[in-house]
Amino acid sequence: MSQQTPPGSVVITGASTGIGEACALRLDTKGIRVFAGVRREEDGAALRRKGSELLTPVLLDVTDADMITSAREIIADAVGDEGLTGVVNNAGVYFGGPLEFISVDGIRDEFEVNLFGAIAFTQAFLPLLRTGGGRIVNMSSVSGLVAFPFLGPYASSKFALEAISDCWRVELRPWGVHVALVEPGVIDTPIWDKGAETLSDVRDELPQEAHDYYGPVFGLTEKLDHRGIPPDRVAEVVEHALCARKPKIRYLVGTDAKVASFFRKLPARLRDKLISKKLPTYP
Repeated sequence: MSQQTPPGSVVITGASTGIGEACALRLDTKGIRVFAGVRREEDGAALRRKGSELLTPVLLDVTDADMITSAREIIADAVGDEGLTGVVNNAGVYFGGPLEFISVDGIRDEFEVNLFGAIAFTQAFLPLLRTGGGRIVNMSSVSGLVAFPFLGPYASSKFALEAISDCWRVELRPWGVHVALVEPGVIDTPIWDKGAETLSDVRDELPQEAHDYYGPVFGLTEKLDHRGIPPDRVAEVVEHALCARKPKIRYLVGTDAKVASFFRKLPARLRDKLISKKLPTYP
């Protein structure tokens, strides 16, 4: 990957663990000033111990407008007239289950973080990106390529993020603000553990009818984390998206992401048939 000298300052959301943490630490080693969004002070302290003096944790919840405003003011004051060279929208949540029984409020919660949080955060930081000639990197997923059954809330939020990114890439082109999508497969991060916990809580609250209909599929989510690849694989392509002279529009990360990219090109009926064969028999 041909890259230019690592520039300026970057802000990353969801940097407490997993992909966000890996991105923050990798960019930090390249001499980039990283503002890492974390939910708790102790997460920021832990991250600071792993990085250099340039790495600056910032308390942030992308669903909280006041916290976004506060983060913008802190970062704007720190970077001054140089602005930002990158925004990485990484914060995300995950849960799944049968759409028939998932509450609409639960789906809204997923969209609040994965989609609306990314939009609100980007809107807030666009003036700093224009000033710094910066770039936007949005963390999508293999689930933004193919909507697999029982991952409906997560997949639909990532499909929407893909659409928003395509729109923004053209809308912001006159200012030279490039927008890239990173589309990882299953990565070995805590998001799957948290998703499994959430699914377990949801499952316990479901009516008996849901268990009668879909019981055999409830264990699917719990198996995903065993196939994950290291988050630094994603951090590597995020670095390219931010620093390369000719960044890509989309970055597939992992074999399963590349398979999904091919899979989405199949006729819908054939794709449905192949997916169905991989599911346990239900009801």
